[in-house]
Amino acid sequence: MEIYSFFMLVSLIWIHKETVLERLKPFRIPIILFSIFVVWVWVQQLALPVSVIELVSPNSYALFKSAEVGYGMTISVDSTQTKTSLLKSASYLCVFISCLLLITTPSRAKQVMLCFLLAGVWQATYGSFEALSGLSRSLVFDLPVKNIATGTFVYRNHYANFLVLCLSMSVGYLVSTLETRSLPTNRARLRSILTTLLNGKALVRVCLAIMVIALVMSRSRMGNSSFFIAMTITGLLGLYLIKNKTRGLTFLIISMFVIDIFILSAWFGLDKVQERLVATSLEQESRDEVVRDALPLLGDFAVTGSGMGSFYGIFPSYQSENIRLFYDHAHNDYLQFAIEAGIPASALLFALVAMCLYFAIRAMRVRADSIMRGVAFGCTMAILSAAIHMTVDFPLQAPANATYFTTILALSLLCTKVKRESRRRRSKRHNAEGHLWL
Repeated sequence: MEIYSFFMLVSLIWIHKETVLERLKPFRIPIILFSIFVVWVWVQQLALPVSVIELVSPNSYALFKSAEVGYGMTISVDSTQTKTSLLKSASYLCVFISCLLLITTPSRAKQVMLCFLLAGVWQATYGSFEALSGLSRSLVFDLPVKNIATGTFVYRNHYANFLVLCLSMSVGYLVSTLETRSLPTNRARLRSILTTLLNGKALVRVCLAIMVIALVMSRSRMGNSSFFIAMTITGLLGLYLIKNKTRGLTFLIISMFVIDIFILSAWFGLDKVQERLVATSLEQESRDEVVRDALPLLGDFAVTGSGMGSFYGIFPSYQSENIRLFYDHAHNDYLQFAIEAGIPASALLFALVAMCLYFAIRAMRVRADSIMRGVAFGCTMAILSAAIHMTVDFPLQAPANATYFTTILALSLLCTKVKRESRRRRSKRHNAEGHLWL
């Protein structure tokens, strides 16, 4: 993934070498924020003079001294893991910039949403099949199979978050296909319904149902909660912000709740998710104790961080005796980023995400193009769901999720920048899509 992302960006810069700076100029602030973070991760793993380490990161210096390391000290307490994180972070930056260079028209944005849809359906179909098939070992990692869907992921919460990201963009795709004007007669409404059945919207709705079933079968409490909370918030925002909206948007939002929650999900284990939510208590869960024990880490490494990827190695020396499990992550991405990168560097990333969310919400209000409005809807829903999920888990530690989330951030910035296609070009695209669906 890293090699491909590096090669892709270098190729794009070479192809557009005369216009690349002009193309990226509207996005210079987000790119700078992202780039500074990556540069800081690079600095964390550099071998620096002992006097510099003692000055900028006294706690890292103390740890190296206790291990009798007299030279080659780094800000990171685990430079090997930080180098790995550096490669991943640089890869995500390359994906981010590549998306900004490639997605230049609404039709391309729509193709990206279709990629999310196809990836989500594939994972949902495979995960559901594996959970229902009665197999004893998984086909991908040869792990024990339970009656819980995990797809090609090891951790079910990563699987659930991936599905939520794909679901969000798929809902955005469906929003982009809705009528942009009210239909005056019953005949016109009937014609619209028949068109919906013929041009692929019904198939998309079936795909959404398949993903919701798999999401429920993952038994992920926060995965399911974040999806439905984000869908509710985004739906209300869409009803309030989108101009010239029709009954289709309202019907879509209501149908997502009625069909997915009360009918489809009830058949595939929503009651089990509810049981897990009800049974959840602070006495049974140790994640809150992990957060509690990790807070001193934040105090010790607030400015420079302990080094990206170092949490699993340094946390055991801080955890209390009543935590008997091994935690390689903080189960709170906000806290883990702040511990590993430091509060200033983490603030840059959070500012980037907040900026992308603002542009997505703004695009729902100002954009007249139905495709970009659907992209804005999907991006808003995806960012909100990830923000909710990150409070109790670590969804962005999985490269697949982080890559898809990075693509969504790029799409959010493009919502207000990509120009509307001409009527002639849009007509050709609609005809091509109609033939493709048929």
